[in-house]
Amino acid sequence: MLAFQQLQQKLSQENSAAGLFPSRLMLPFCSSQTHCPDCQKPLQVYKTHQRTVRTLHVGGFRAHETLLQCACCENPTIYGSPELSLLAPPGCTVGYDVLVWVGKALFLRDRRPEQIVQELSAYHVDLCVSEVGYLAKKFVVYLALAHREAAPQLQEAMRAEGGYILHLDGTCEGGGPMLMSSVDSISQIVLGSVKVPSEKAAQITPFLQQIKARFGQPLATVHDMGVGIMASVKEVFPDVPDFVCHFHFLRDLGKDLMEQEYEALHQRLRKHGLTATLRARARQLKLVLDQQPDWIESFVQSVQAGCLNGAHLESFPLLCSYSLIQWVLAAKTEGQGYGFPFDRPHVDLAKRARVLGQLLEGIKDVHLRGQWQDNKPLFRLSCELKKVCADDGLERMLAALDEKIQVFDRLRRAMRIAEMDGSAGLNSGSEPIELKPIKKAVEKFRREMMARSDYNSNRAWPRMIAQIDKYQEKLFADPITVQTPRGARLIQPQRTNNIMERLFRDFRHGARRRTGHNSISPLLQGMIADTLLVRNLENSSYLKILLNGKPTLEERFAQIDIKTVRKELQFAQASLEKVPSKIRQLIAVPTFVDTISRLFKHAA
Repeated sequence: MLAFQQLQQKLSQENSAAGLFPSRLMLPFCSSQTHCPDCQKPLQVYKTHQRTVRTLHVGGFRAHETLLQCACCENPTIYGSPELSLLAPPGCTVGYDVLVWVGKALFLRDRRPEQIVQELSAYHVDLCVSEVGYLAKKFVVYLALAHREAAPQLQEAMRAEGGYILHLDGTCEGGGPMLMSSVDSISQIVLGSVKVPSEKAAQITPFLQQIKARFGQPLATVHDMGVGIMASVKEVFPDVPDFVCHFHFLRDLGKDLMEQEYEALHQRLRKHGLTATLRARARQLKLVLDQQPDWIESFVQSVQAGCLNGAHLESFPLLCSYSLIQWVLAAKTEGQGYGFPFDRPHVDLAKRARVLGQLLEGIKDVHLRGQWQDNKPLFRLSCELKKVCADDGLERMLAALDEKIQVFDRLRRAMRIAEMDGSAGLNSGSEPIELKPIKKAVEKFRREMMARSDYNSNRAWPRMIAQIDKYQEKLFADPITVQTPRGARLIQPQRTNNIMERLFRDFRHGARRRTGHNSISPLLQGMIADTLLVRNLENSSYLKILLNGKPTLEERFAQIDIKTVRKELQFAQASLEKVPSKIRQLIAVPTFVDTISRLFKHAA
């Protein structure tokens, strides 16, 4: 099947215009308008000009265009070829089909620029990597302009469904800008994005005002507990029901409750050098195991069968040591993907290390063959864990954390999110669920906490209850009744901001695939904020509205004035936070700061 598809693709390319005409074609283009619409006199030739155009269907060709105008009218209109204007923007050498190909390949198929250059060469379209980057930005500008023009139709479509629920969130990395974005959770449409220096109300408010002007008042807003976002939402949408994400609420509450003790535990473990010590010991044991691969099979069979295999008794203590070390280290990676405070890897690591230390005390003197030398790996491991097991301060830290973990996990269960036995990971809370039972469970948790004998003596409990009381009204949204052309409809706002988290996770994943780098900070600095609108192209309902009756995205882009595109692209390029290459080279020199100081001193 694959061979047939490759052959079919090869034949298609060989029979295309680009394949049939290896030399560059000269194609004539002229206006279909032959008479002046005002005075009805025949149009005269104004001038002719040529330009190179690259399209997928023909490859590179020379377009010879004849421009016409009326010789009798004052300030006559100049008429060009409508066919050529559908192939490529005026004054541009790259066709709309190539522009759309590059945009979709880069942002939807996550192709690298080098791969796109190679793919297009099969269509006799020659681009360089820098052109791909420029065309990608141009594609985003075209899409953003089409999105803005379609705003009234999008608003009408959302009203037909009862309205929209505005989800807000931002992402950033390193010291770069923050990408703030908004999504309607009902239609799953990205409404808009903006890059802001920080998550302050003064930066976010103009963005929300823009969303309001284009799409009207939302039914509700959902976001995290960022001070800037909350202040901006209150200012721009004062009468709109406003809710905070349950996951973010629990995460922030858990951090406030446990972060100080958890970080102290982490530092205590680092002081012991527990992870480094265990990894070093595991590497030493692995060198021995690599020379005796049959030992592992025998060991696994013995453990699974629950009885010792007498053939390799001498290796059993060594394999036990190696396996138990890996069991302890696995605690750092066996979380459910929620992150702290839902996952507590350092707590699990410390507990497993102490369990292992106690276990070794009971087995290190048991000589399976009567040879004490066999148990050397167990003795050495026991010695390395003695300090951890004898650390009373570590034990007290674990006890204090355990108490808070039990309380926090009770609240998790009450809110039915990021549950211990769940498998949804960071998508926890996306499923529709009735909120009244959750609200009652949280109220019950609150009453039980306030009835504790240590409620007033432990300051952590009143602070936690105060945080619950503070956000009580923003946590539990009643279904909203709206009127649609099909009648009344109940809409339940999502209780998490996972729709935004998924959007940013997909964005980061795609960026890493395209660039090959784990950090996306340089990409955030150099990208156009409206890039996230590309995700809407996977939404068939959105795409139908955006096309506005046109069959393809290429024809829709051809409706957009090239002057507006160039103005927007120039503005976008100027606003990108690029450090000049010569400045980057200069600050990379180790003596840069000393040189600046010396120059000032010499000038004085």
